[in-house]
Amino acid sequence: MGSLKKLVKKAKKGDGEAFVSLVKQYEDVLYRTASKLLNNDEDVADAMQDAIISAYEKLHTLKNDEYFNTWICKILINKCNSLLNKKKNLSVINDHFLPEKGNDGFQKIELEDALNSLNEVYRLALILYYIVGLNIKEISEFLKEPEGTIKSRLSRAKSILRNNYYKNEGVMVYEK
Repeated sequence: MGSLKKLVKKAKKGDGEAFVSLVKQYEDVLYRTASKLLNNDEDVADAMQDAIISAYEKLHTLKNDEYFNTWICKILINKCNSLLNKKKNLSVINDHFLPEKGNDGFQKIELEDALNSLNEVYRLALILYYIVGLNIKEISEFLKEPEGTIKSRLSRAKSILRNNYYKNEGVMVYEK
């Protein structure tokens, strides 16, 4: 965390290499987030490029250096939403969100359908929690929603997935 603060301070002073180092640290998370929200690789590349440029131009507005990850992800999600609004596309969740086990193509398609059937607020909560790796508090701050709302959305999203995906397959689902 200490090196993150140092890199952010250097980048804020105009050190381009420090900014590139910061972006490289979160490049994978940014890519996975964008790919969950957008339909194709070209849109993902455009959104990431726009987000990185915006982040560089607005880095001086970052109030708390520790939240660089959350801040740049928020910029990226806003860019993704702008692209989606322009194209009026439905987002498709791709293979990165699917479990690694079992390469059964049919199961993957069914799970994709189940994930895509989620309301956008539920899908976004799942992406931020499981893909970006933010905790409940960070998601709450990021989306400007109460922590209880985020917990509720995660729980509801998982419940919907369980009900839509597993129960129709005759699989026993153990509720905690």
